[in-house]
Amino acid sequence: MRHVIRNTAALLSQGLIVLLTLGMLAPVFYMLMMSFRTSAEIAEEPLALPQSLYLGNYANALSQMDYWQGVVNSLGITLTVTLLVALLGSMAAYPLARRTSRLGKVVVLLVALGLATPPFVTITPIYVIFRSLGLLDSYLGIVLAFTALNLPLAVFFYTSFISAIPKELEEAARLDNCNSWQIYRHIILPLLRPATATLSLFVTLMVWNDFTYPLLLLTSPEKFTVMISVYRFVGNLNIQPDMLFPAAVLGSAPLLVLFVIFQRRIVTGVTAGAVK
Repeated sequence: MRHVIRNTAALLSQGLIVLLTLGMLAPVFYMLMMSFRTSAEIAEEPLALPQSLYLGNYANALSQMDYWQGVVNSLGITLTVTLLVALLGSMAAYPLARRTSRLGKVVVLLVALGLATPPFVTITPIYVIFRSLGLLDSYLGIVLAFTALNLPLAVFFYTSFISAIPKELEEAARLDNCNSWQIYRHIILPLLRPATATLSLFVTLMVWNDFTYPLLLLTSPEKFTVMISVYRFVGNLNIQPDMLFPAAVLGSAPLLVLFVIFQRRIVTGVTAGAVK
């Protein structure tokens, strides 16, 4: 009897997971299907499936929204920010995790407070500072802004992870005449790969999908990210479905391709971090 109850509960839980997954994927499926229909077809039957794959919407979007330049800009900014956040965050977290003084705890607390600050609160100060420094409408400015926004998460994340690494590893390295930089480079940094994979996932999503900061800090069309290109193509006054849906698909497609390519490493990193 207990065996039957357990099997029934397992089936119900699996069915619930499948339903939740389908519910989350339904908007994506709808967006993809509508991107292959004309505006008249969508207006006539909003929930119907396309009778044929009409590619004119994508051709129109690609010819008007400067899509490939936006993809290159977004990839460059995202990869640079992810690299800087991982490097600077781990370097700052290493001494904070190993020092148990009151000052170290205060610094960690201040970093944690940075996580509680809403991003829109920092928009005005960053804009004013960058205007004074001449960093507006530059790749350097947008990279520095995103790096600063994500560093509190990285430091807090790495500090917790490094605290769980046995100190005996460092003590053994010091017996071999390794200095602090060598210990960080050859011992701590390799052990941070699972944490780095998880952190990179969050940073990539945040930077790629962000709309506000590129909109305020970038003004030259050749420097726009893909999200700004999508916004300029779709507009905000008279939104046409035959423009909205293909633009949305094109905006999210490169990120999806990256996750498909690196999914094994991402899953390995997340699971390894959980085991750690």
